[in-house]
Amino acid sequence: MKSRRSFLQHTSCIAGGLYFGGLNALSSASAAARGYEARYYSKVNANTVQCSLCFRSCTIPNNDRGYCRVRENNDGTLYSLVYARPAAIQLDPIEKEPMFHNIPGSNIVCIGTASCNFQCQFCHNWHLSQRTPAELQSRTQHLYAEEIVAVAKEHGTGISFTYNEPTIFYEYMYDIAKLGRRDGLNIIFHTNGGMLEKPMRALLEHMSAVTVDLKGFTADYYRDVSFAAMDPVLNTLKILKSEDVWFEIVNLIIPTLNDTMRTIREMCAWIVNELGQDVPVHFTRFSPAYKMTHLQPTPVRTLERARDIAIDEGVRFVYIGNVPGHKNNNTFCPQCDEQIIHRRHFSVLDVKIKDGKCEQCGEIIPGKWK
Repeated sequence: MKSRRSFLQHTSCIAGGLYFGGLNALSSASAAARGYEARYYSKVNANTVQCSLCFRSCTIPNNDRGYCRVRENNDGTLYSLVYARPAAIQLDPIEKEPMFHNIPGSNIVCIGTASCNFQCQFCHNWHLSQRTPAELQSRTQHLYAEEIVAVAKEHGTGISFTYNEPTIFYEYMYDIAKLGRRDGLNIIFHTNGGMLEKPMRALLEHMSAVTVDLKGFTADYYRDVSFAAMDPVLNTLKILKSEDVWFEIVNLIIPTLNDTMRTIREMCAWIVNELGQDVPVHFTRFSPAYKMTHLQPTPVRTLERARDIAIDEGVRFVYIGNVPGHKNNNTFCPQCDEQIIHRRHFSVLDVKIKDGKCEQCGEIIPGKWK
């Protein structure tokens, strides 16, 4: 196995992640043999189980898998087929998540595996999220939680679970997060918000912050575009609020699909009423990808109108993403309008926050700054 020092270097870049060669890749059979039993499931009968990790609550017959394609029932025991099997690892700035109010300018070791529990038709990381473990087996490497944490400590970084939906590799994420937080690392994850309450609350005990995709604000949009449901996502956001965990919201605006300003206003009003004014909201630009290459990129003016609406509804920190050089990629003090974090795309050039306050006027700026 590669040394920790070289493990982030001997890679090739595909679809935004760094894929390893097939050293020590595990088959599903050997994963089961090694005992990577899944958490959060119950037995329906001797050979049938029901998963209770995400909103789908799949009932899984013997020798079958759940909707996510990575949780397999073998003789009444549910196994994770992606435990310790990262298919993508890369060192990124934390701003790329996006995460703007959590140690700006820091780096994170980003981890992803095969598959997802959504089927978003616009996914930029479909090379991972819409692939099975077997399809990515030649690009995976067997790496335990301790090794991931050691790499992050060696490089002086935090850790983020991203690229595909981290819920589906919950056990791996949980073990890494628990070890990493014990050692003082900044641990975050980027989620579609479909995890059920019990596993979510258990996971949050070991998380520093969370980025949540609020993909739209109608049930129809979630059903038709992501083959998913909206209510579990809204519930996740309420859980994050109740647990007092720092989180930020991303809304990818796709022309003709979720760009109605009335719906965006309803979403922003819900955010303020249910979550508060200080949750950062990122409106990000769509670029044609996967099964939506026929659509045009989001007009910048659409993003700007969405931001104006969010500000009007009371959201205090609203960003425009995927538009390098845009003024509203920066952070401004909501009290004196001073530019307090200067960014150029994912690079942080200047921070004017001291002891969690605007250096200009002393306004408290919510977030995690140390």
